[in-house]
Amino acid sequence: MPAPVSSRSRRAFTLIELLVVIAIIAILIGLLLPAVQKVREAAARMSCQNNLKQMGLAIHNFHDQRGHLPSGGTTDTPPYGTGNGWGSAWTVFILPNMEQDNMFKQFTFTGGSGWGASATNNCTVASNARIKNYLCPSSPIGDVTPSPHNGSNIQKNHYVAVTGAVNGLITGYTESRFFTNSGSAGCCSGGIASGGGALVPGVETKLALNQIGDGTSNQILVSEQNDFLVTANGSKVSWGTGQLHGWMIGWHTNRTPAGGGNIGDARTFQMTTIRYRINQKTGWVDPPGDCGNQGVCDNVGTNVPLNSAHTGGVNALYGDGSVKFLRDSLPIATLAQLATRDDGIPLVND
Repeated sequence: MPAPVSSRSRRAFTLIELLVVIAIIAILIGLLLPAVQKVREAAARMSCQNNLKQMGLAIHNFHDQRGHLPSGGTTDTPPYGTGNGWGSAWTVFILPNMEQDNMFKQFTFTGGSGWGASATNNCTVASNARIKNYLCPSSPIGDVTPSPHNGSNIQKNHYVAVTGAVNGLITGYTESRFFTNSGSAGCCSGGIASGGGALVPGVETKLALNQIGDGTSNQILVSEQNDFLVTANGSKVSWGTGQLHGWMIGWHTNRTPAGGGNIGDARTFQMTTIRYRINQKTGWVDPPGDCGNQGVCDNVGTNVPLNSAHTGGVNALYGDGSVKFLRDSLPIATLAQLATRDDGIPLVND
């Protein structure tokens, strides 16, 4: 006689049980995502630090070969070319030490290498080229910008040489090495350009590492400028000295800021002068900004603050080749000291 068939059937999940399972899964994902994001940002921050270390090695190699640090940016005059005009920046001068010697050898520096006749050739050479070490992986502002010379894609530069600080930030110290311009709000006055740092504009001052009076371990060479700023009406703007025209353009004179005075176009591409606290991103004048009074604008603000998308601060390359993380809470006076090569005042809260 066959065994009786059980009348019990398998019970399926009820709707409530299914919703509970989905809710548990959602909670677990919610707990996991922040951890994944933290790991991803930690990796990006380490990659950014490595970029700065590579720049540090290149700058030190340049120094060993030439006996002085590279200019932050200069017109095309010796030892960086001939013909004047808007010249190139430190980002160009260290190319042979960044494994980019083939590109560098194709550049011309015969007048306007950053903006002008030579720049047309240089933008063609650099068209669509990617220099990974000039891009921070955490940055949301994009990697390329249209070339004003031939319409091709030119890479942006997410890093900025720190040329000094404005006067009045360091108690007991007067900074007189600067050019200023209080001209138009938009292009092309720039703000206040200092020559009190290490990678200074022009060639009148050629600094060796042993001329950094406060010591190389107390001197910032390069930091970050690669996140959005937010203006008063809520506009998100990617204002930075390596954003508008890309990574090559530098400075339009061979003079190094010194003694004060109005130079009439104190824009320093690929360079910044400390005037505001780290990651001061909000409340700026609506586009095009205020070049003349604030030095924060699109074309191009010499005083755009150091900024990044890293949580809580920016990475910075020091004169001794080390890379440190500078937190938003760093006092502006201490930041100004780190930007100034010879203020002679002991650092606090570094």
